[in-house]
Amino acid sequence: MIASNLVLMRCVSCQCEDTKVIDSRVSEEGSSIRRRRSCLKCGHRFTTYERLEEVPLYVIKRTGDKELFDRAKIISGLQSAAKGRPVEDSVLIEIAERVEDDMRLTGDDVTSNQVGHAVLSLLRSIDEVTYMRFASVYKNFDAAADFKRELALLEKELRK
Repeated sequence: MIASNLVLMRCVSCQCEDTKVIDSRVSEEGSSIRRRRSCLKCGHRFTTYERLEEVPLYVIKRTGDKELFDRAKIISGLQSAAKGRPVEDSVLIEIAERVEDDMRLTGDDVTSNQVGHAVLSLLRSIDEVTYMRFASVYKNFDAAADFKRELALLEKELRK
């Protein structure tokens, strides 16, 4: 069975489903399509807007709680880790956007572990100190040995 994405637009005047598009334009900075329509029965003209409806992305936390994905949380964490480092905010925002895009490709639900690993994999080549700071919070470092272990992993990855 083939699913149809066809949407019948009813005339706002006579409720007839037989309408035609007479003009289409991208509007609202590309976030919607404005369509000018004409009813084939009564001739009434009207405008419709089509917008992409995003499916919500949820993050399943380590505690099992489920919450909406929030790109701002990633940006905030990255900004804290990059404080005093020569890393532009635009780079951190780009990392957060790429992580969100990657997570959306995996499905409607992702784990906080997936999100953290995605951030770290992108951050690794940007700035080592920022990477270690972010990793220390994300991975709950509580001893110097944790830093040594992570540094060894980072050096191994950078040699590849």
